[in-house]
Amino acid sequence: MKKLCLVFALLLTVYSFSQEKSFEITGKLMAEDTESPVESATIYLERVKDSSVVTYTISDKEGKFKLEGTAYADSLNFYVSYVGYSTYFKKVLIDKEKIDLKTITMQVDNRLDEVLVKSTAPITVKQDTLEFNVKSFKTKKDANVEDLLKQLPGVEVDDQGNITVNGKPVNKILVNGKPFFGNDPTITTKNLTKDIIEKIQIVDTKTKSEAFSGEAGDQENKTINLTIKEENNKGVFGRVSAGAGTDERYEYAGMLNFFDNDRRISILAGGNNINSPGFSFGEISKMFGTGGGISFNSNGTFAVGGRSFGGGQGITTSRSTGLNYADVIGETIDISTDYFNSSSNSENETSSERETILADSRFFTNSNSRSISDTDSHSANLEFEIETDSTFQLNIEPSFSYSKSKTFYDSNDETLDEDMVLTNQSSVNSEVERYAREFSTDLSATKRFGSKGAFVRAELSTNVSKQESDDFLNSVAEIFGTEPETIVRDQFTDGLNDSYGFSTELTYRLPIIEKKFFLNFEYRYSRDKDRNRESTFDFDDNTQGFTNFNTELSTDFEYTDSRSVPNFGATFRGEKLYTRFDIGYNIRTLENNDLLRPQFNVERQFKNIEASYRVNYRFSPKSSIYGSYWLRNNPPALRQLQAFTDVSNPLSVIIGNPNLEPSNRHSFYAGYNGFDWQKRTGFYANINASFTDNQVVSKSVVDPETLVRTTTYENVDGNYNFGISGNYSKEIRIDTLKKVKFNLRTRFNRSKNINFNNDVQYASTVNTISPRLGVDFYWEKVMEIRPFYELNISNNAYDIDAFEDINFISHNAGLRTATFLPKKFEWRNDINFNYNPNVAEGFQKSAWFWNSTLTYSLLKDKGLITLKVYDLLNQNTNARRIATQDYIQDSQSTVLRQYFMLGFSYKFNSLGSKGEVGKDSFFFLD
Repeated sequence: MKKLCLVFALLLTVYSFSQEKSFEITGKLMAEDTESPVESATIYLERVKDSSVVTYTISDKEGKFKLEGTAYADSLNFYVSYVGYSTYFKKVLIDKEKIDLKTITMQVDNRLDEVLVKSTAPITVKQDTLEFNVKSFKTKKDANVEDLLKQLPGVEVDDQGNITVNGKPVNKILVNGKPFFGNDPTITTKNLTKDIIEKIQIVDTKTKSEAFSGEAGDQENKTINLTIKEENNKGVFGRVSAGAGTDERYEYAGMLNFFDNDRRISILAGGNNINSPGFSFGEISKMFGTGGGISFNSNGTFAVGGRSFGGGQGITTSRSTGLNYADVIGETIDISTDYFNSSSNSENETSSERETILADSRFFTNSNSRSISDTDSHSANLEFEIETDSTFQLNIEPSFSYSKSKTFYDSNDETLDEDMVLTNQSSVNSEVERYAREFSTDLSATKRFGSKGAFVRAELSTNVSKQESDDFLNSVAEIFGTEPETIVRDQFTDGLNDSYGFSTELTYRLPIIEKKFFLNFEYRYSRDKDRNRESTFDFDDNTQGFTNFNTELSTDFEYTDSRSVPNFGATFRGEKLYTRFDIGYNIRTLENNDLLRPQFNVERQFKNIEASYRVNYRFSPKSSIYGSYWLRNNPPALRQLQAFTDVSNPLSVIIGNPNLEPSNRHSFYAGYNGFDWQKRTGFYANINASFTDNQVVSKSVVDPETLVRTTTYENVDGNYNFGISGNYSKEIRIDTLKKVKFNLRTRFNRSKNINFNNDVQYASTVNTISPRLGVDFYWEKVMEIRPFYELNISNNAYDIDAFEDINFISHNAGLRTATFLPKKFEWRNDINFNYNPNVAEGFQKSAWFWNSTLTYSLLKDKGLITLKVYDLLNQNTNARRIATQDYIQDSQSTVLRQYFMLGFSYKFNSLGSKGEVGKDSFFFLD
């Protein structure tokens, strides 16, 4: 009987697919008023029975379109939507494979007539806004915003939750135009559910004052605004979750949201001991991030099997709570505020072996360390937006943070010469407590004049921070050789670091051509003052206390950085072309007062030109090119300018250089991005380069007998970095349920760095190329299969004979799968494999890492039971090999190992219909 049922089911499936019809619908759009082609209109098909979207496309610059797909129905509803024109509707019979609708005339929508057809387009393309209709994109039932974003064309979400739109990064996410829990987008994307969202709007990132004054904003970054459905603006919704596992692993998380039209209150709470820094509800793919493995850096470093989850190395237990509040007070004031409290405890043990290569010799260092750290932090942010009338806006944004930490640390190090003779060794034991408080305020007032785009804006930013530390240190350093020496320290250091700063900016924009061409006049002044004091006391056997002041190991500095920058610029903003040029004159004064050693006082003044240029040309709403240039100067750091000799570590002495000059960096950036809506094809490419004069670098000399390192700083010329990257994606719709997406990405980077090795200047040039291919297969409500392969090739070449050129190659492959059968079950796997043939003998060359989770939904899909396995193969390792210009190091540290966890989560939603609270709201309010 079972075999008969199976055969019947297979025959039914074959029959169903045989009834599916392929179609191709073409046509051309013309505007009624201008008699010109309509570009970037949205053309889409909906099923007649349930209004679900079958397929969609965007018209090209000639107004032409082509819709391709398959359907079971004999007819579909055909729509054309474009801003400023009435929605066109037609019922199309799917009676042949190719259907030509000829020319369709779009009629002007004057909003005086009744709208006969009410339908929302999947995508609306405006000049500066891309808008998606959420209901047109299918996801699983309990999908969050991140799951939804992954379904949108042109939007990419990586394993860390970073989002790009048409190749440009998203740096801000708003909910109904307001911040949601500060500046961490992942709290929004991972915790708000798709079912409350109506539209997703994507625009260039702007400050509130830029949006009010009509400025262009940041065209290199994007902002996503999530629009809540009208009926979901009043009610209560949220989710709670808890899990327990083997090896005493646990997690818990909860989120409660109360929406009452303009008023919005949200509360978060969570905790775990599985190195997860954020809030999650049992989904393993959102708990652990990437698989790590062998990786390369721009300087040629690589790591084998290294993984970083949550707090990175070690085991971290964390607890967090948060509160967000947004409201409208009266008719003129918008308010948004959030508060966070987080605490954690981390334990870690690390061991390493390093081979340091000198111009004429080499030596070896073995290290072992252990640390235990406890931290507790609080932060609060507040935003006021006040518009007294249509021409004046005031923004006030104060923020406050407080943190305290306590760290226990001990280590043992030994250094051997090239004959493996012990040359020096040290042991350190310390206990440090730190307290930090910071308060900052940003104010801006903007006044608009007339209708041509003129405005004046005044801005003031202030910052006050105070840091205190108590450091108890016990150390022994032994130097062997012909003049052996033992340095014993039993000390207490009272540290204080106070910073005070403010900056002001006055801007006036003068329109030359109304709303198109402007002259910009700006003046900026800022002043930062730091007080850095470390008072070290040696233990006195007579008084049995830390009473002997140690001048040599104590510091007391006052550092002042003042900047005065007049700036002039010009801006042109046309329909397709945007360009802006700015040039400023930076008068900078650096003053360093050494209150313990007045002979080291220094005051320097620097005068430099600063300049920037930006250009963006939009071929159409589907593609654009952009470029930019910056000339910036950066002063040496305080510690680099201080001329005194720092012997706090007797085996590594540091001496500042008061004669250092500021570095000047020339940076270039250009790119192209485009997405063909008809072909579902995206191509993004960019190129970047930077050239630095007077780069400040370390200059170290190692004593050949004691191997004690002495470091100072020098200015060098010739450092540069050059990179180029490209990304090509293609989506192929197999039928209404299945699609395949190809993604090919490659990156090339070349950098040159000037350094010193035992007083010998040399250059290292690093070339790195990293191609990556991914293929994603989606079968709606059945499965997802997403394999990928990445190759990393790197070469580090030196211009001195002391160093051998280093070549690296590594392979990284992965497979992510999801199955949704049988019904109510979901099984996800994340498998990663890394292989590096270049590592030394006896060192791990390959590593497998496999996470898996199985979920079952119940209680009408409100509840979810989860069984997840971390490191299923029990091969997680933190072993790393790092190779730089003058050393090779192998290291390993404490890592999170395999565990199994069973969890349960429940989501509740009482959002009423059209602002009425539903009856389920009493579930949580009671």
